[in-house]
Order: sequence, then C-alpha cells, then structure tokens
Amino acid sequence: MWGPDSSTLSISLLLAGSWAQSVLTQPASVSGSLGQRVTTSCTGSSSNIGRYYVSWYQQLPGTHPRTIIYGNSNRPSGVPDRFSGSKSGSTATLTISGLQAEDEADCYCSTYDKHGSGSSFTYSQYLR
Repeated sequence: MWGPDSSTLSISLLLAGSWAQSVLTQPASVSGSLGQRVTTSCTGSSSNIGRYYVSWYQQLPGTHPRTIIYGNSNRPSGVPDRFSGSKSGSTATLTISGLQAEDEADCYCSTYDKHGSGSSFTYSQYLR
C-alpha cells in the first residue's frame, strides 16, 4: 500500500486456497521506498529449496504471470536487470535493486526439479 507521500511500497504475504499448507514461507511484510533495494525471501527445507531449483513469477494487474527468475538466479530475456535471484541452503531470495512503481504485482515462488516438475509453491501479493 502506498504511504501518504506515495513513495513507500509494502509487500505482504497472502496464502491462497489450497496453497495455505505450503511448505515454503515468505515474510509477512516487506517495505521499501521508490529507488530502494528491496529483498524478499522464500524459505523451505532441504527437501524442497535445498534440493531443487527455484523460480520467481510476477503477475501484473490484468496480465498472466511471467517468469522473472528461473534456475535460482537466471533472468529471462526482457526482464529488467534490477531483478535478481539467489539461493543459499534452504532459502531463496528475490532482490529488486531500484524499486519502481510498476513493480507492484503479485509475486510467486516455486521449486522444481531438473525436468520441470513442480515440488512446492507459495504465493505472495504486493499490496495495491
């Protein structure tokens, strides 16, 4: 949600439907000012994040989700380089370096094996 000066963006976790039992967790809230470096994490265990690749997805209002990070840290063509991903042990991190107003979106993280089979899934929402 934007603050009174329209310069602060908050990110809050919402679990959806059957995903409420997800074994991946994210912080309840992350806030940042425009232009600031913002990070959010996706934490699991040795049997999911610690074992598999991680992808991050972004869904802008009125659009389909798009992959912004795959294979833990790779960025598809067309995704701004302010988005980056990393993984250490059982935690994956999505970083936005230079937060922009257009970064308000729904955000998803998931794990998958080398064949692309999904393992776990979690959902968070950038508040509007």
